[in-house]
Amino acid sequence: MVIGVDFGTLSGRAVVVRADNGAELGSAEYVYQHGVITDHLPDRTESLEPETALQHPEDYREVLRSAVPQALSAAEVEPKQVIGIGTDFTSCTVMPVTTDGTPLCQVNGFQDRPHAWPKLWRHHAAQPEADEINALAAERGESWLGRYGGRISSEWQFAKALQVLRDDPDVYQRTDRWIEATDWIVWQLCGHETRNVATAGYKGIYQDGKWPSKEFQAALDPRFASFTEEKLEHPLSQLGERAGGLTAEAAARTGLLEGTPVAVGNIDAHVTAAAAQTTAPGQMLAIMGTSTCHVMNSEVLAEVPGMCGMALGGITPGMWGYEAGQSGVGDIFGWFVDTHVPPAYHEEAVARGLSVHDLLSAKAAEAPVGAHGLVALDWHSGNRSVLVDHSLSGIVVGLTLATRPEEVYRALVEATAFGTRTIIEAFTAAGVPVDELTIGGGMVRNPFVLQVYADVLNRPLRIADTEHSCAVGSAIHATVAAGFHPDIHAASASMGRTRAETVDPDARRVSAYDELFSVYTELHDHFGRGGSNSLRRLRSLRQAAFVTGPTSEEK
Repeated sequence: MVIGVDFGTLSGRAVVVRADNGAELGSAEYVYQHGVITDHLPDRTESLEPETALQHPEDYREVLRSAVPQALSAAEVEPKQVIGIGTDFTSCTVMPVTTDGTPLCQVNGFQDRPHAWPKLWRHHAAQPEADEINALAAERGESWLGRYGGRISSEWQFAKALQVLRDDPDVYQRTDRWIEATDWIVWQLCGHETRNVATAGYKGIYQDGKWPSKEFQAALDPRFASFTEEKLEHPLSQLGERAGGLTAEAAARTGLLEGTPVAVGNIDAHVTAAAAQTTAPGQMLAIMGTSTCHVMNSEVLAEVPGMCGMALGGITPGMWGYEAGQSGVGDIFGWFVDTHVPPAYHEEAVARGLSVHDLLSAKAAEAPVGAHGLVALDWHSGNRSVLVDHSLSGIVVGLTLATRPEEVYRALVEATAFGTRTIIEAFTAAGVPVDELTIGGGMVRNPFVLQVYADVLNRPLRIADTEHSCAVGSAIHATVAAGFHPDIHAASASMGRTRAETVDPDARRVSAYDELFSVYTELHDHFGRGGSNSLRRLRSLRQAAFVTGPTSEEK
């Protein structure tokens, strides 16, 4: 048996899996007590700046203390039967820590400093720093920029670290190691620091065996000249390698045996490729949850405009792994349900024994394509691909006094599907063909969403046959780290699963969606590629209002 642990945006989950055939024997989830910290730090009242998204490291530790033992109990598996444990994390979720791995927010004197806390992937307050990095890299003709679609995201390591330096130099100076949470949690398990090749390549601008030059870092800020040398530099491990064995402390925390092999840390989306049997070239996997990550192996080295990045061995060793993504998907649907659905719909959902999402999906599915007269832009959390701009925001066009909640909900679902279509077309145009598409993540539970995607993309969708695809993917990597399977491809073939049936497009809806997609593309390019700067101006006004506060007349 092996255990996979997936650290998500709002919770962490553990699953116990058979090493020979991937059968899931038991699982457990721990919902983070502190969730996503956006308004103020725990036990503090001072407001955090807009676009801040932090987390509490104790929530991560509690997943090990709670979810792992509960999963073992649910599976009725003894610790001695477990041959390995693997983990994955949202990325880029980064932490400032000391030399022994202590999170800086847990060091005396730094508890009330926002920049001392882990920055969730969804932290977008470093957009000005990202803009600066991109402008300088373009000016200097940095060769690595094209491998990130021409733009480095505000979500990635450099932008976030530069923001810390600019906003709180004392925190930056006290930070001994700037580390992805996926590597930090492995540090907690096996007692020493490791770094994985995937997060270094995709989130740390590590290409062709090196980081951006010291000269580039110094040109950003002289105080930033030794950023990679002092805070990132470390030997990189390949995915599926053994990071070490559980320490006595970690064994006591998880209920496992000391010395149990621990796999090298991994990215949630990338580890899922093994669970969905999408490790061959041309097999794109879209992991749809709060956000969506699109990952794919290829034997082709190409630069795809607007992708998140690429890394040799970033998904499986020996191949080029590509990543693109959408910053908001399930988050957008959840926001709408939480803030814009009237009480009558909630009451109807309870009466019918449905979730509000299922009720809206059922109502929306009844109408013909385009009957709502709406098109939305799925930028409520910025645009990760293909524009790579988190100063953008969401739009719904075509609203009237007759517009119903289910119609807006459908337009939002369609917008995320249009976003995925935009990404796939960018890959195809760049000479990296997408031969098939597989869907994993929480959205596999919503047939309406899946059908919309099949119709918008006009292609059959393979569906990962597990609701715990990330955790199962981590478990698969654990079998390789433990030596049970020779490599990730073999482990995936034995343990990964997809549903026998595909979700196929309906020809009657495909052409109608082509017309809506053309409107989406027109709006996408107008607001995102320079036709209008209004969304960025609104973001600037919001930021200025936060800095200056209310006027005397408004108080």
